[in-house]
Amino acid sequence: MDSFENLVRLLLENSGYWTRHSQKVNVTKEEKRKIGKHSNPRPEIDLLASESGANKVIALEVKSFLDTLGVRVTDIRQSYEIPTGRYKLFTCKNYRQIVMSRLKSDLIEMNLANEDTDIRMGLAAGNIYQNKETELKQLFVEEGWFLWTPTEIKKRLRDLADVGYENDPFVISAKLLCR
Repeated sequence: MDSFENLVRLLLENSGYWTRHSQKVNVTKEEKRKIGKHSNPRPEIDLLASESGANKVIALEVKSFLDTLGVRVTDIRQSYEIPTGRYKLFTCKNYRQIVMSRLKSDLIEMNLANEDTDIRMGLAAGNIYQNKETELKQLFVEEGWFLWTPTEIKKRLRDLADVGYENDPFVISAKLLCR
């Protein structure tokens, strides 16, 4: 797990979520054929975040893109029949439906979910192209997806400065920078 994923994981946990990282999804050969990529490796979800007591799970893609142009709204708005590009779960409806359905089955099998568990897509982005947070938020609201923008992540990072002392590099950094 990279450092940005670790930071987002800590922020989620500090916000009342239980987390699990690098969740492989056991898509079957038949499902891979339905996706259109029969030799595709197992999909991997960067982070799963479960709302305590709410029977909801967020399947999060985590993209720092700190030294790049950032997440492009136009890239997320794309629509493909066969999974293509960096945001496959967002841009290919068939792929998303199959992967989310299989993820739910996997979590049920592991006793981490039940038939009533609501699973939705999410993104935590460290940088958004041309600061189009509002446009990206609107898209995510329309789709029913979860989004943490750089602004939200910064706010939650500042909140870490107020937690009790923890021997964690993110908490210590937040305390040093925000006090």
